[in-house]
Amino acid sequence: MKKLLIKTSIALSFVMLLSACQNEANTQANQTAQTTESTEETSNQEDELTLYIVRHGKTMLNTTDRVQGWSDAVLTPAGEEVVTNAGVGLKDIDFQDAYSSDSGRAIQTADLILDENEQTNEIQVQKDSGLREFNFGTYEGDLNDSMWQDVADEQGVTLEEFQANMDPEVFADSVAKLDKEQMEENNVEEEINWPAEDYETISDRLTNSLDQIVADETQENGSGNVLITSHGLSITALLDTLFDDFKAPADGLDNASVNIIKYKDGDYSLESVNDMSYAEQGEKAQSD
Repeated sequence: MKKLLIKTSIALSFVMLLSACQNEANTQANQTAQTTESTEETSNQEDELTLYIVRHGKTMLNTTDRVQGWSDAVLTPAGEEVVTNAGVGLKDIDFQDAYSSDSGRAIQTADLILDENEQTNEIQVQKDSGLREFNFGTYEGDLNDSMWQDVADEQGVTLEEFQANMDPEVFADSVAKLDKEQMEENNVEEEINWPAEDYETISDRLTNSLDQIVADETQENGSGNVLITSHGLSITALLDTLFDDFKAPADGLDNASVNIIKYKDGDYSLESVNDMSYAEQGEKAQSD
């Protein structure tokens, strides 16, 4: 009887030991699964780039309603104020890098935004000619109404109709065609002046620049926030090229408006267009 009790006790101890080992194994498995899930979530977040693409502030040529592509003018006091407001609205975004068209108005815009930022370590704005505005050729410096009316006439519609349904590809190709005709009519050789760009040329340089920025940022940082300052029509053309369902705002992109694109796993997604809330938040914050 004593031997039977000893054997029974040993058997029970063995069963309890097995149960404890199994519980420990299950706990470790659950912890491993949770750690893996947490790591995957962190990895997914780390693989995402957020691009804040901002149109420059209003310039002297904007104010006088002149064609301003590769030609350039400084921001007006009102233009500086709106960009500064946008900078205040963006002050808590930690930008790891900043890129700008090499036009002065875009560089000035990037500098003003970064001046207000409270998260970003001191960074140099990287200038990229691929982010320039359309080149309008012989229309540069002309009245906007004159160029837009010529394009509408070339398309056989009223100015109001064309602007209400503005297609950046049709617009750019029309300007390029009209510019070429004017140069031929005035016997101006192409080598003397930069001809207006067609849409394919514009689209290629913009997407090449954006793809290179993304490649550099993902290789160097993997994720994070990037500031890009560019121009109204160029940003419109970029969004039109990248996103099939994009429709340009009827009145164009506002000065200092923010457009957000996210990049992950080789794909771009459009988060917001022509967002003036950052400038509005900044204005409110400074008036409080």
